[in-house]
Amino acid sequence: MDLGAVCLPAYGSEYYKLTDAERLQVVETVVEHAAGRFPVIAQCNHGAARVTADLARQSVARGADIVSFALPRQMPLAESDLLEYAARICDAVETPILIQDWNPAGSTVGASFCAELQRRCPNFRYVKLEEPRMAPKVQAIREATDDGVGVFEGWGGLYTLELIPAGIRGVMPGLALSDFMAEVWRRGCSGDRAGALAVFQRILPWLTFVLSDMEFFNLMEKRLLVRMGVLEHATLRNPTLAPDADTLAYADWLGDELVGQRDGSAG
Repeated sequence: MDLGAVCLPAYGSEYYKLTDAERLQVVETVVEHAAGRFPVIAQCNHGAARVTADLARQSVARGADIVSFALPRQMPLAESDLLEYAARICDAVETPILIQDWNPAGSTVGASFCAELQRRCPNFRYVKLEEPRMAPKVQAIREATDDGVGVFEGWGGLYTLELIPAGIRGVMPGLALSDFMAEVWRRGCSGDRAGALAVFQRILPWLTFVLSDMEFFNLMEKRLLVRMGVLEHATLRNPTLAPDADTLAYADWLGDELVGQRDGSAG
């Protein structure tokens, strides 16, 4: 996964408002359009391991290169329980596995979890974590798994510059800022930290504004994609937020600034 890949349907795709059939249709459609030009990561989130495993098998049958799923954080499960959940899904397919752990209520899984799951399931290759100040955790995971489990940074890419020196394998931002984040990643990994910071500073006001909660992020992401000409409309499925006019006006102003910089200036 040194080259770019696409991961969906995840939070940005409103996976939690899609039926299982719609999720699989998304995967199948993207696989057809990708036509082998880049890896397709199928996100197979569900609170039940049995259903997640079935989604994983069906996604692989439709051509997904990698299976991803989020650890269920609806209930305060022990790490040992999460390990059993993850192992059942890893055992369901032979393709590489990427596990996402977004835990708004606390810390994410760490080195011991990754090392034990890697021992039990060799196809567990990547973990996506989304929390601040996790450079020591990244380094601990790398050491515990002998670099066999790569760590990806999520949360819109907000912590990318902090974590490149710690050895993260990549960043998984939203679609709208992917061009900017790719340049931040390229410059940061090549040692041009000042250049990476200069690009990152262009998108930082947007990131800090929209990441107040996930539903707001989805709405603002879609509005920005409309402004960029990628989407025709910014409709979200109900229930969703209805921000006030001042909030939308500020978001659109930030979006206009990003669109103005995007063509030829992200690099």
